[in-house]
Amino acid sequence: MKNFLLLILLILFSCSGSDNSDNPETPEAEKILEIRGADFSFLPEIRQSGQTFFNQNNVAEDMLSTFKNAGGNVVRLRLWVNPTTPNSGFSSVKILSQEIKNMGLKVMITVHYSDSWADPAHQNKPLAWQNLSFNDLQTEVYNYTKKIIDEINPEFIQIGNEINNGFLWPEGNIQNSTQFKTLLKSGISAVRNTNPNTKIILHYAGISGAQNFYNQFTNLDYDIIGISYYPIWHGKDLNEVQNTLTTISNTFNKPIFIAETSYPFTFDWNDQTQNIIGDNSQIIPQFPATEQGQKEYLAKIKQIISSVPKGIGFCYWGTEWTAYKGNTATNGSSYENQALWNFGNKALPAMTVFE
Repeated sequence: MKNFLLLILLILFSCSGSDNSDNPETPEAEKILEIRGADFSFLPEIRQSGQTFFNQNNVAEDMLSTFKNAGGNVVRLRLWVNPTTPNSGFSSVKILSQEIKNMGLKVMITVHYSDSWADPAHQNKPLAWQNLSFNDLQTEVYNYTKKIIDEINPEFIQIGNEINNGFLWPEGNIQNSTQFKTLLKSGISAVRNTNPNTKIILHYAGISGAQNFYNQFTNLDYDIIGISYYPIWHGKDLNEVQNTLTTISNTFNKPIFIAETSYPFTFDWNDQTQNIIGDNSQIIPQFPATEQGQKEYLAKIKQIISSVPKGIGFCYWGTEWTAYKGNTATNGSSYENQALWNFGNKALPAMTVFE
């Protein structure tokens, strides 16, 4: 009888042990991020340089192919209105966007509404728009944005780039909040009226002040919150980054992604142009400026945004900005030590994080 009872207990124990659905050690499925992106805005110029680039197996390969084969799925491109160089102008971006789509990748356009760089410190109107009345400026924003959707038709579009302080200054300066919102609405309306499937992003640089910024736009019809995060400018506390992203996305009930980030794999130079990052005070101590350190930093960024309930992805910036103008260039790259190809033009280990 004792042996029979013991046998019954063993069977029951075995059955309960085979069902580990409630086992806390069962690993959760990894979150598949909607945006595993990288900015390739310099690519036309780099191709024109004639340099050869290699994947991690040392096989010559186009940069976009290496990115796609590594698992990337979104290519981000800046768009300037009338730049002094044809690259980043409408025609160049349109051609490259079509190539990206033909590869099965998605396109994200960051519209600078300027002839050159737009960021928190620079939001200058295009020269051709300088003397427009405010009403005509609204119309120009609408028509220009509509043209982007009509002819390029990106899956994602940023209405402005890092618009912490507004855009299209002085009319759209954040100090003129009513006009700033009116211009944003013009761009948003153009997208909605042309292709409602295109996802609209509002882009802010940094985490400090981000919640107050987005609090101004609760009545705007946009889809995604985009946040730039660079340790050199936005702090080195990654717990704060994760907590802030979670709070912002929950507060406004919006998907959120890290629209720009980057990290050095060395402090060395590969041309004669001053680099933005060059010493340990500018980086996070746990991630040294090595190939492995760069990979581990980007993997941590991926982990952080995956842990944010409404987090949908990240974009790397300066991906392709190698010293393509040559080792002696004084007007070359200030970012070659943060690119995702090394000084021998070989893809770096961080590329695997897009998988």
